[in-house]
Amino acid sequence: MSRINEIKRPISHEMEAFEPKFKQALATKVPLLDKITHYIVKRKGKQLRPMLVFLSAKLVGEVNESTYRGASLVELMHTATLVHDDVVDDANLRRGFFSINALWKNKVAILVGDFLLSKVLLLAVENKEHELLEIVATAVREMSEGELLQIEKARRLDITEDIYFEIIRQKTASLISSCCGAGAASVTDDKTTVNKLKEFGNLLGIAFQIKDDLFDYQLTNQTGKPSGIDIKEQKMTLPLIFALQQATKSEKRRIINTVKNHHDNPKRVAEVVEYVQKSGGLEYAEKRMLEYQSNALEILMTFEKSPVRDSMEALVQYVIERKK
Repeated sequence: MSRINEIKRPISHEMEAFEPKFKQALATKVPLLDKITHYIVKRKGKQLRPMLVFLSAKLVGEVNESTYRGASLVELMHTATLVHDDVVDDANLRRGFFSINALWKNKVAILVGDFLLSKVLLLAVENKEHELLEIVATAVREMSEGELLQIEKARRLDITEDIYFEIIRQKTASLISSCCGAGAASVTDDKTTVNKLKEFGNLLGIAFQIKDDLFDYQLTNQTGKPSGIDIKEQKMTLPLIFALQQATKSEKRRIINTVKNHHDNPKRVAEVVEYVQKSGGLEYAEKRMLEYQSNALEILMTFEKSPVRDSMEALVQYVIERKK
C-alpha cells in the first residue's frame, strides 16, 4: 500500500478532505440505510478512482468544490454499480468483506444501489454540475452496455478480439475515463484538454483490465496454481481468444466444450489454462497491455512536468505491475 501512498502524495490533502465530503454525500435519515452506508465507507478499497479525479484536476488547474463533487459522483456511481453487480453475480464477498446482498439480502442491496444512483443525480442537479453528470451518466450507460454485450457473447462464445476490446472499453475503461474527464472538466472549460484526459483514462482502463485478465492464468499465492476463475465463469478474455486463434479445429472444439459445459470440472479447466500458457496467450496479452500503457504515457507526457504528472506516471506503472 506504501506505493499507493507515494502516488497520493501531491493530492494527500485533497484525499483527506474528500472523506467527510463523501460521507456527507451518503447522508440519510433512514436508520437501515445509514447503517449500510457506514459499512460501505468503512470497507473502501485503494480509492484509485477519486485519486484519478484529483490528479487529473490538479494536472491542469486548481482543485475546487466542483472537483470534490466530481470525485463524489464517481465514487457514488461506482459503489452503486458494485452493489448491483454483486446481486447479478450472486457474490458474497467484495474486497474481502461480505457484500451488501450477503448481509442484507438482494432486495435491500438493489434498493441501496438505487439510492446511491439517486444521490448521483441529486448531487449533480442541486449544484448545477450538468457536464460532470453527463460524463458520469455516460460511463453508467457504457458499463451496462458492455456487461450486456459480454452476457450475450458468453452464450455463444464467439468473442473476437475486436469485441473483447469493445467489452472492456465499456465495462472497465469507461469508468476510469470518466474519472479523468470529471477531474479535468471541474477545473477547465477547454474541451481539448478534457478529451485528452478522457482518452488517457480510456487507455489506462484497458491496460488495467488486461492485467486483471492475466491474473487468471498466473500462479496465485494461496494455491500456487492459476485460479481459472474467468473460465469457470465462462468469460472469454484476451489470452484465451489468442489461444483459440492458434488452435486446430479439434483443439478449439475441446476448449469451447470445456468453457461451455465443463467449466466446473477443475481438471478440464486446468487443461485450458495450460493450453493458453503454452500457446503464447499470456505473452500476447502482455504485449497488448504494454501498448495501451505506452499510448497512455504518450498522452500524459504532453502535459507539463510536475509532481502531479510524476504521480500519474507512477500510477500507470502501478496498474500493470500490481500483484492483485
